[in-house]
Amino acid sequence: MPRDDLPQEPDPKGPTSHPRHRLPHDGPAAVSPDRPQTAPPASGHPQTAALSSGQPQTAALSSGRPRVIALDVLRGFALCEILFANIQLIANDGTAVVAQPMGDWDPWLGVPIFSLLFGIGFSLLLDSAANRVPRPRLILLRRLLALLAIGLGHILLWPGEILTSYAVVGMLVLLPSTWLPRWAVAGLAAALIPAALIGGGGPLLIAGLFLLGSALVRYGVIEQIDRSTRGPLLLGLLFAAGTASARWVHAGMQTGAGTTQPSFTSSLADLLLAGVYVCALLVLLRTPLRPALQAVFAPLGRMALTNYLTATLLVLAASHILGLPIGQSLTTAYLAAGAILTAQWLFSTLWLRRYRQGPIEWLWRWATWANRPPLSRART
Repeated sequence: MPRDDLPQEPDPKGPTSHPRHRLPHDGPAAVSPDRPQTAPPASGHPQTAALSSGQPQTAALSSGRPRVIALDVLRGFALCEILFANIQLIANDGTAVVAQPMGDWDPWLGVPIFSLLFGIGFSLLLDSAANRVPRPRLILLRRLLALLAIGLGHILLWPGEILTSYAVVGMLVLLPSTWLPRWAVAGLAAALIPAALIGGGGPLLIAGLFLLGSALVRYGVIEQIDRSTRGPLLLGLLFAAGTASARWVHAGMQTGAGTTQPSFTSSLADLLLAGVYVCALLVLLRTPLRPALQAVFAPLGRMALTNYLTATLLVLAASHILGLPIGQSLTTAYLAAGAILTAQWLFSTLWLRRYRQGPIEWLWRWATWANRPPLSRART
């Protein structure tokens, strides 16, 4: 899936003196992707300064804007889950498999997480573009059109890819929502998500999660995402209780009706379970496990679009060229997914030591701003 989602990127032209164009966020500005909240001291590592001041731990880019590490970790985790969920479907050219790729554990946690992150990244980029150019929505339209082009190319390799849906829903829902006040965006999200769960998900659920992510930015929640332990912990416990309750109700409905068809309760349980994983990761990022989680997931998350696309190529090559029975053997599918993710992690880690972002992310950014951005890191 896409990075930054995805859209959390600076203007390749660098800071300008363009006057700030405030959008109808109805409140204090969210964390701008181009504007650090606090200036780090003249000496010392910016991440150390962030920890000592209670600010979100970020990775400073050459443009000076901070990068919220928690979002990269969440994106990297979702990328891993999506590959495990989709690997047999990719190997079988989109045809159904007898066994669920992840067994009894719901395999589609990555899609709602990525949808939420996409909405978050979209609003972060909008806030950034509003500070830099007179027509910020044109920047976002170009970004979505470029994503659509990438998705249309990818769909030739795998019919089940998600980028085209993200681009279309983004143009039909996210972009128009930028003219609405934040309370209206939150209200639409609250209406669309239950309606989508009743209908079994699909583009309507993606739209609702897009709007939810956008509302979280516009209400300043993302600004606090890396500062609190109690909030994610309490919310995670609430989600866990809701998941258990929804699964218990669904089990009773199955026993009484003798059907295994998806229902509102099962869809609700799946969505709440995704929320449990998000909150659990946010809590763990506030513990000594943070460096390990950041090392494992952040490189994958920073290059999520590149890794999402190359995973398809690698799965098809392993299945059709090497002849591995990925589509028929769950064990082979697990091993292949693990090998692909390990290779992608190594490549992403080494690549990001020299370059600012992944190769596909760089091209996407170029198309977004209609200006060739720097790729190599500045030598010091």
